Amino acid sequence: MADRARSTVVFGTNEKWRMNRNILVLGGAFMLMFTAFHGAANLQSSVHPESGTQTLAAVYGSLILSNILLPALVIRWLGCKRAICVSFLAYMPFILAQFYPRIYTLVPAGMMVGFGGGPLWCAKCTYLSVVSEPYARLSGVAAEVLVVRFFGLFFMFYQMAQIWGNLISSAILSSDLGEDVSYLNETLAPSAQALANLSAVDFGATCGVNFCHGDAGHVNSNLVPPSPLKMQLLAGVYLACIAGAAALVALGVDPLTRYSAGRKCSGDSVSGLRLLAVTLRQLRHRYQLLLLPVIGYIGAEQAFMAADFTQAFVGCAYGISNIGYVMICFGVVNAAAAPVAGALVKMTGRFPVMVAALLLNLCLLSALLVWRPEPAQWLVFYALAAAWGAADAVWLVQVNALSGILFPGNEEAAYSNFRLWEATGSVLSYASAPYLCVSTRLYILLGLLLAGFAGYSTIELMERRERKNRETTVPEQETMMK
Repeated sequence: MADRARSTVVFGTNEKWRMNRNILVLGGAFMLMFTAFHGAANLQSSVHPESGTQTLAAVYGSLILSNILLPALVIRWLGCKRAICVSFLAYMPFILAQFYPRIYTLVPAGMMVGFGGGPLWCAKCTYLSVVSEPYARLSGVAAEVLVVRFFGLFFMFYQMAQIWGNLISSAILSSDLGEDVSYLNETLAPSAQALANLSAVDFGATCGVNFCHGDAGHVNSNLVPPSPLKMQLLAGVYLACIAGAAALVALGVDPLTRYSAGRKCSGDSVSGLRLLAVTLRQLRHRYQLLLLPVIGYIGAEQAFMAADFTQAFVGCAYGISNIGYVMICFGVVNAAAAPVAGALVKMTGRFPVMVAALLLNLCLLSALLVWRPEPAQWLVFYALAAAWGAADAVWLVQVNALSGILFPGNEEAAYSNFRLWEATGSVLSYASAPYLCVSTRLYILLGLLLAGFAGYSTIELMERRERKNRETTVPEQETMMK
């Protein structure tokens, strides 16, 4: 209720600095928050092989319901600032469950994350959009330009969370905490023997494309869960990050009443079951139906990267302690590739960039199908993660942009469909992970990729025909008028 009140604040000469501070603090809080969540989520399938993927499925399954039902209600009750703080706290049970990881603690905690995620992202978008309007009046820059600038600055902080979260996890998991270490000389011979045994293991026979959940043949020293002390320390650090994020927003961000001037939050226009009805009604549009396979592919490939690649390839053959370092590479390239792809689209058009992403993904999936990972091939793990990050950035940015371009005036329904079907692809991928071998999942991804690109190509062809029809119709009309 508070964020909908009329502002009585008279802006001073330093108000632009204050707005910039709010945005920077908000970005820093999200960086801390997702340092914890991404760092923990990337390890779930490896450190909790029996329940990790079900936990991630619970996160994205509840996120679907949360995006439809909760944002408008929560923001109306609490206001945008308080909604962000409370949503941050909803992520805490997920980290607390790492102290006692059982399926009956992890799955409900994962559902809490999903229920907090819908209001969190809606409140963040609302805050940045509303602040851009008074900033535009003070600066003379168009509000549309400022929204893009603010979102770009925010996502710079958000993408950095992938780096810090994985760096923390790798630093702690690669240490000797909680392990029995002896300094007696007689222990050197067994250690050397253990090293020789490790080098003799054929990781390629049971890791990578040959990995199957529940197959005792893939058990090796790399997949031994970290010591409880390491996981408890890691969970403690991540809890401190979430608490710090909530404190940053509570103490360092101004309430939206300062800038709203009676403006309603965006969630008030279409909410709850009405938003669901608008979302499903959008499926009558042929373009939206043609986009569904590629949207589903985006959700499925992100889930494969977070669950299967980290466990079956990196964790199994390279070691759980190295998952964080490999995912840092993925995150850095993913963040850098998005603006590069945007610049390329301006020079070459959208279709050549999408074709390049298709070819890159085809090469990646083919490589994963034939590659037999070994610890000595450490550079290949990073190269594959980097290539995957570049391709993911193209799909995510360009399909998001296309959803807005194709449906002018219906962007809310288009983006709701994007969130709905992307999350559905992730849920189905996580939920099926314990029952399908990696080879089967790669073939499913390959089929989704080809179907998605076929749908996208059909849209481009239909749009090109419509442009040609318009170009030929206009001269004919001018001729008839003469």
